[in-house]
Amino acid sequence: MNKLQRLLQSKVLILTICAAGIGGTFQYGYNISIINAPTSYIQAFMNETWLERTGVPLESNVILLLWSLTVSAYPLGGLTGALVAGPMAIMLGRKMSLLLNNVFVIIAAVLSGFSRMAKSFEMIMLSRFFTGVNAGVSMNIQPMYLAESAPKKLRGAVALTSASFTALGLVLGQVVGLRELLGGEESWPFLLASNAVPALIQLTALPWFPESPRYLLIDRGDKESCISALRKLRGNSDLSAELEEMLAEQAAVKGQRAKNPWELFRNPALRWQVVSIVVLSSAMQLCGNDSMYFYAAYVFQEAGIPQDKIPYVVIGTGSCELITSVTCNMIIDYAGRRPLLLGGYIFMAGWAIVFMVALSQQTQISWMPYLSMACIFAYILSFGIGPAGVTGVLPTEVFDQMSRPAAYMICGSLLWFNLFLVGTAFPFIVKSLAHFCYVPFLVVCVCTALYVGFFLPETKGKSFLEISEEFKKRNFKAQTRAGFYKGPEEIKSTVL
Repeated sequence: MNKLQRLLQSKVLILTICAAGIGGTFQYGYNISIINAPTSYIQAFMNETWLERTGVPLESNVILLLWSLTVSAYPLGGLTGALVAGPMAIMLGRKMSLLLNNVFVIIAAVLSGFSRMAKSFEMIMLSRFFTGVNAGVSMNIQPMYLAESAPKKLRGAVALTSASFTALGLVLGQVVGLRELLGGEESWPFLLASNAVPALIQLTALPWFPESPRYLLIDRGDKESCISALRKLRGNSDLSAELEEMLAEQAAVKGQRAKNPWELFRNPALRWQVVSIVVLSSAMQLCGNDSMYFYAAYVFQEAGIPQDKIPYVVIGTGSCELITSVTCNMIIDYAGRRPLLLGGYIFMAGWAIVFMVALSQQTQISWMPYLSMACIFAYILSFGIGPAGVTGVLPTEVFDQMSRPAAYMICGSLLWFNLFLVGTAFPFIVKSLAHFCYVPFLVVCVCTALYVGFFLPETKGKSFLEISEEFKKRNFKAQTRAGFYKGPEEIKSTVL
């Protein structure tokens, strides 16, 4: 309760979180969901446009191919954004990168908004690519910015708001995409262009808030600006202990330059950190959570829900993710990172088994569709309570200031590549394995749970230097006491 009170007292920190989130990871969730509602209208527009140009209608398989290219442009843009996010964060700073990132989504909004007027479905494809670039940059830089700006005891909760904004964007995208709002045949260009609104809000609000204090001190060497930023973020709190910790971290990386992703793979001192983020970032997309949305409409229809009411029920699935991400946000600094990750993947593995059994008996037992429906909600709830949020926090905590941008480039690249991989492969998995299509996802969940249980250390309540020392002991077990671990006296000087 005291932590919550301290958070409420720091109004600037709360407003910084909101300003960063609304134009940041909110856009990722929002732009994933708004493309679903106008699918049939956009496909019809593609056919009409081609017919006007050539006098010949498109075949159904060509329309499907064009639609697949349109959908694939989003993760391709996301991968591009993830790769440029690291250099942007280093050269421009965390805050300026988030502000500049809005240019991509405004270009995307203009392209999609005028696509029907210009009679060009290619503009929609290009729009989705730029939207993906925006999401790729924000998914990497926002959690980095917020975690570096937060006090140690609230670092997990503050960084986890990135997942909450993603879930909020997902739900609002589903709501705005309803037929009664912008999901109709005449209004779909406005729906696709509506992502300009969060961008304009961020461009208006974020300039009023400070840059990451750690970036100012460690990357730029500007102690005065760092202290000024800390005062804005912490109010009247005593800054001496936190500043001492930052100065110790600055001394630890003195003379080093920002690392490239390939340098992290070659550095034995970062072996377990890199393995951890590779495993967890890959599992984030390979666990099958997004594929649950693929089955949602079918399962709800089998449960007897009228076709015209299904979009409203689907909003409930996004709301589940929002509720659990907010819940996770409230308990992460009490429960810790490992229990939430471990519990999330174990529960997902269990629900995957039940879901496959329920699907196989869907037509045999009358109440099985209701069990399938419960499994969808339970699976999404399990994902939201741990993996959805905690995964994005860890790269900030387990890497130092010079390695952090490169670590997020690796995480982001894996996230977007695997999103593309699952989106491409899942229809074939369903065709091959039918009701047992969740077997690959079950294997991923079990293996990830085992990794977290046996190899991932807890980072709750520890300074960045303490976490670094913890991993050094794992990376150099034979040399721990002889060369690398300096003893508790040195660490004590960094504790708040």
